[in-house]
Amino acid sequence: MDERAIQFLKRLLSTPGPSGDETAAARVWRDEAQAFADEVRTDVRGNTFALLKGDLPRVLLAGHIDEIGVMVTHVDSDGFLWFAPVGGWDAQVLVGQRVRLLGRQGEVIGVIGKKAIHLMKSDERERASRIEDLWIDIGAKNRDEALAQVRVGSVGVIDAPVYEFPNGRIVSRSIDNRIGAFTVLEALRALAHERPAATVAAVATVQEEITFAGARTSAFAFDPQVAIVVDVTHATDHPEASKRQMGEIRLGGGPVISRGSAGSPVVFEMLVSLAEREGIPYVVEASPRATGTDADAIHLSRGGVATGIISIPNRYMHSPNEMIALEDVDHAVRLIAAFARTLSAETDFVPR
Repeated sequence: MDERAIQFLKRLLSTPGPSGDETAAARVWRDEAQAFADEVRTDVRGNTFALLKGDLPRVLLAGHIDEIGVMVTHVDSDGFLWFAPVGGWDAQVLVGQRVRLLGRQGEVIGVIGKKAIHLMKSDERERASRIEDLWIDIGAKNRDEALAQVRVGSVGVIDAPVYEFPNGRIVSRSIDNRIGAFTVLEALRALAHERPAATVAAVATVQEEITFAGARTSAFAFDPQVAIVVDVTHATDHPEASKRQMGEIRLGGGPVISRGSAGSPVVFEMLVSLAEREGIPYVVEASPRATGTDADAIHLSRGGVATGIISIPNRYMHSPNEMIALEDVDHAVRLIAAFARTLSAETDFVPR
């Protein structure tokens, strides 16, 4: 991955964009897309589209740009903020973290507080933390001082920077799924240099972590014949991972192609054949039930959309320090671009 792409990825990962408040992250994505897309636009839900105009079929490349976060639910008389999760948090991960709240006049830094272990009774020490027992401290003296900076409904994310690790690995919050939004836009960039016959739209969807709203509205509006959804999946190359249940998925092992559930068997076979033809490493992941990705909504849009799911192996999902290998992203970009270039108006997506 070249330096331009890495710098774009770092900007995207660093910009707060919890579900329902993705505007700032979408702006970073949109600004990058302006350099090469035929058309860039944002809809009323906040989905951002970048298009290459061609003929049929209409191809949708979707990666959600939202991340998990927190939302202020109450400000008490002492100025402490009580909050609810936006998306699926393990409360143990939140204890003692710094947060960046999107305040009334800019970002506000706070810390997530909990009773110190020294003050706990023995039975309290054995209990897992619960979000309702945690609070955010922004250093305010009282409620009025706190409300001058934030309000009920203010959202925030964990204050965790991006780090480059050895072996081409990136560590950051928001990799789920800023990396999907990044991947589909980089695939569109590759297609802009060697254009396909098809019309292709990359879309940075919103609210995947809470409602799938962006997937539903963007697929309905664009009306694709085929879609590729890019998300993350659990790497199993670390201690305590269950390879028997989830398969052999490792960082650097290549993109993961989903088989079953929301995925089209036609698109699956096309992706596997292309990966083998192009010498792209890949792994197959079994998805006998819902995928937990935007594909679950997109494949049901209108009369149905032939959908493929490509995932980036990810360690420590839904934490401040998710980890991926950049080579998996590069291989996913190559596979998606190769797929789009094979399509024509005559491509048949009906399983027969």
